[in-house]
This record gives sequence, structure tokens and C-alpha cells, in this order.
Amino acid sequence: MSRASLDKNPREVAAMFDGVASGYDRANSVMTFGFDRRWRISTGKALDARPGERVLDLAAGTGVSTKEYARSGAWCVAADFSLGMLRSGKHREVPMVAADALHLPFADDSFDAVTITFGFRNFVDISAALAEIARVVRPGGRLVICEVSTPPNALIRLLHQKLLLRVLTWLGRRASSNPEAYSYLAESMLAWPDQRGLAELIAASGWTNVEWMNLTFGVVAIHRARVPSVDSAA
Repeated sequence: MSRASLDKNPREVAAMFDGVASGYDRANSVMTFGFDRRWRISTGKALDARPGERVLDLAAGTGVSTKEYARSGAWCVAADFSLGMLRSGKHREVPMVAADALHLPFADDSFDAVTITFGFRNFVDISAALAEIARVVRPGGRLVICEVSTPPNALIRLLHQKLLLRVLTWLGRRASSNPEAYSYLAESMLAWPDQRGLAELIAASGWTNVEWMNLTFGVVAIHRARVPSVDSAA
């Protein structure tokens, strides 16, 4: 079993997630005290997918988020570069494809929306991924990202960084088939930009109407954005 380093080498990250795949969903529920389900529901509401729309759930892992978003009636496909994660989720009976976020195997303007749920911080090149995602989303289409973030309240932020992450790592180590992976996950949380920092990265990559909403005191945040429409581009 292995863990990735914070330089996020794609081979290391894929191997690490292959190693935790068998117990990944259970470990997530344990170390988030069941809040992962609530956060997916909130993300689905922010996505606001409609019947007939095409949605790409990127870094979807075992497809648990894809299954949630497909409840809307939209056609949702799970994409991930960890084959182990996709195999562990095949019982969910949602379309699945192996894909690298920096080189997506889809034509231009293929989707009405792309969502990423707790996978964005594992990408080796955030800006390149945002540009590639924009390529496969139609003009006016949307991006919804649910990811760990920084509580704006100083006391909650201190407790989160000094205490809660240690507890989550401890729980993850005991619930996971690859305990070392959860050291990486905790470290990647601390190194991730705050709400405004991520919004600025998204906007700098050409997305418009960038906004965010805090969940659970800002421990998690949802960011939304749109590909410029044809009219606005003109």
C-alpha cells in the first residue's frame, strides 16, 4: 500500500486510490460522521440538473456521487483515472469511463454540466484541468465543485486545523485498507486554497459567474461557475 506526495504525481495518486478503493465509501462516512451524504445532496441541489441534461461527474471514484446526481433524471457519467475505484463502484449501474481530467476523452461541448465532489484537490494541474473541463462543457454550461475549504470563523478554523483533521485521519486510518493514504488526504486539505483563493483560480481559467457557498461552517464549500455563453463571448 502507498500514499501520494503533495506534488500529486498522477501515477502515485491513481495507485493510492486503487489501494483504498475497497473500503473508500465506508471510510468516508466514518471520518465525516455521515456528513458526506448531506454534502452530496447539497451539491446535487447546486448542480440543479434537469431531465435530458448530460452531466459529467469527474473524479467520481466509486460513483456514489454520480448515483446521487442521476436522481434528477439527467444522464450522468462517472469518470475517474483510478480503475480500482471504478471497479469498486460497478454495482451502482451508472455509466463509467476511465479518464484523466487533463485529457478528457470527450468531444467539445459534450456536457451541460461538470461536477467534481472531493476530488479536485488531487489534480496535478488545477488550471489545466479547468481549461480542459471548459472544453467539454457547452457555452453557458456550468461547473459545480464540492471540496474541503477553510472555515471563516477563527476559532472553528483553529479547531478544524489542529484537532478535527487529526481525528479524521485517525478514523480514516482505522476504517481504510490503506491507512497511509489518509495522511496524504489530511495534508492536502491543509494545503488547499480557501474559498476566495479557489474562486480566483476558477475565474482566471476563463469561467464566469463564479460564486461559492459554505457548508458546515466552511469546512466544505461548493463553488459554481459557467462557461461564457456565445453572446457574452461576442
